[in-house]
Amino acid sequence: MSLHYNYKIYKPVGYLSQFVNNQNRRKNKKLLGELYDFHPDTMAIGRLDQDSEGLLLLTTDGKLSFKVLNSGIEKEYYVQLDGTIDENSIKKLENGIEISINGKSYLTKPCVVMIIEIPDLPKAQRPIKPSGKNTTSWISITLTEGKFRQVRKMTSAVGFPTLRLVRVRIGNETTTGMDIADVIQIKEFNL
Repeated sequence: MSLHYNYKIYKPVGYLSQFVNNQNRRKNKKLLGELYDFHPDTMAIGRLDQDSEGLLLLTTDGKLSFKVLNSGIEKEYYVQLDGTIDENSIKKLENGIEISINGKSYLTKPCVVMIIEIPDLPKAQRPIKPSGKNTTSWISITLTEGKFRQVRKMTSAVGFPTLRLVRVRIGNETTTGMDIADVIQIKEFNL
C-alpha cells in the first residue's frame, strides 16, 4: 500500500488551481505551489476559478481524485450577489437553470439555495463593487456538480451577478477555522 499526501487549502483570489502554467495567455499567474511546499505529485481535486476563493482539496492519489469528482459529493458556496435576491430567483436556481457550457445550452441539476446573513469569512481580498443598485445579498448554494464557472453563470442567469464566491465545504471538509492561504496536511479526507 502506498502512502499518499492529502491537503486542504483556502485558495486565495488570484491563484490558478494548478501547479504548472501550461498556457501562454496565463503568463505571470500565481500557482498553488507558491503557497506551500507540496509533495511533487500533488494535484488539485477539481478547480476554483482564479476569481474565486475558499476550500480546495489536493492529493497525490489519482483514484481518490477521480472518486471525489465523479461521486456527486456536495460542494457548498457562499455567494455575495449584486442586488437583493428574491424568492422567485432562489426557486429558479434550486430547480435548475439554463446556462451555457462550452457554447452549448446546459440545464443545471436541482440544488439547495438559501438566503443567508453576511457570513463570517476572511476579509475580501478585493473591493466589492455593486452596480447602480448599490446593494448586495448573500446566498448559500449547494451543488453536486461542478461545471466551468457554474455558480457565476447561474446567478447571472437570474439577474444577480456574483461579486464574491467562496467555497466553504466539500462533503464534510470545511474552511472552518481557516484563513486565506492556509494549508493543512491531513491523513484522510472526511467526505
